[in-house]
Amino acid sequence: MANILIFDSGMGGLSVYREVSKTLPGHQYLYLFDNACFPYGELDETRLVQRVVELFEAFVVRHSVDIAIIACNTASTHVLPALRERLSIPVVGVVPAIKPAAEYSRLFHQSGEPGHIGLLATPGTVSRHYTAKLIQSFAADLQVSLLGTTELVKMAEDKLSDRPVDIHRLAQILAPWRGKQGPDTIVLGCTHFPLLSDELSFCLPQAKLIDSGEAIARRVASLLLHSTLSQSAHQTNIGAGQLFCTQLTKKARLQAGTFGREGFGALGCFTP
Repeated sequence: MANILIFDSGMGGLSVYREVSKTLPGHQYLYLFDNACFPYGELDETRLVQRVVELFEAFVVRHSVDIAIIACNTASTHVLPALRERLSIPVVGVVPAIKPAAEYSRLFHQSGEPGHIGLLATPGTVSRHYTAKLIQSFAADLQVSLLGTTELVKMAEDKLSDRPVDIHRLAQILAPWRGKQGPDTIVLGCTHFPLLSDELSFCLPQAKLIDSGEAIARRVASLLLHSTLSQSAHQTNIGAGQLFCTQLTKKARLQAGTFGREGFGALGCFTP
């Protein structure tokens, strides 16, 4: 049994946890959300890298983490190189699912008509050079539209806290993509966004939604299979998932109820 850490600034990593735990149920899960700096999409790169490295270096030592998942597109695109340089454990990041979206769009338009994919992500992910390289590598022959927003991050958090999603406001944000000229395939380039899949499909019924959850689960499974973790499994019983925030606020306590329904235990506060 491995100790698998899932990390995000908020609750978006739950979309990743659901896929990974479904694929790998026999492991101990830890979830750390950095609500003190939420949302990461609004932090500058220098501060983001410094913050995440500081948290990880302290957390993985205190909690014997075997493998970590950065369940945040914004953090992954900025922080992965620094983390992999500083840590000895495997660190898996989230990459916008441009490649599978492009493959689906081409199949959708087998008649020869060019496909149209959209990347829905935070402004930080949309503007990254790495994202442009993914598009050039896997979707150069397609029409690609980019839409950056942090509002959906907050909508997803509200939904998980049992607050209603403002469908009218969501439709306004997605207005450039509504109708026949909109994308046939949409990449959900933020781990919060799959949590709004029902609402997104309501506003954009013509589009196929694709996220990175299944790919992350396959990657983690592969790393565990080809590592020594399965041979040196921790000799402890699998208990409830361990849940940590970085600031014990009233909102965090409310969010803990949602995590509890996902199989996590009591909320703890972690500070480096």
